[in-house]
Amino acid sequence: MKIDGGCHCGKITFTAEIDPEKVHICHCMDCQRITGTAYRVLVPAATEKFELRGKPKEYIRTDESGAKRAQAFCPECGTPIYSTAPDDRKIYGLRAGTIRQRAELRPKFQQSCRSKLEWAQDLRALPQAAE
Repeated sequence: MKIDGGCHCGKITFTAEIDPEKVHICHCMDCQRITGTAYRVLVPAATEKFELRGKPKEYIRTDESGAKRAQAFCPECGTPIYSTAPDDRKIYGLRAGTIRQRAELRPKFQQSCRSKLEWAQDLRALPQAAE
């Protein structure tokens, strides 16, 4: 599936060819902290099928397993764009919220569920407002 997207201010944009069957949710505490919310939706894209325009700022962190991850975000507006292994950069984990076609990218599995926040699992009972 061909996708495109970018940051909030438009300084960083991208296109990619992705497999929608690989879209997933990560509940790890690092993803919770970095996103400032309950989980992160990741859309994997292979390096050769990912084209980035603009220069994001990267922060290298060490995750729970000890692996290093480069977290990229727009230096102007702060929008998270992707994460990747800084040493090989074979796969980019794109942030679903930055993708124009995000409504079509239903996650297929979840990982790091030992850290999931139970209240975030079913929001249908909460009152809703259109705006």
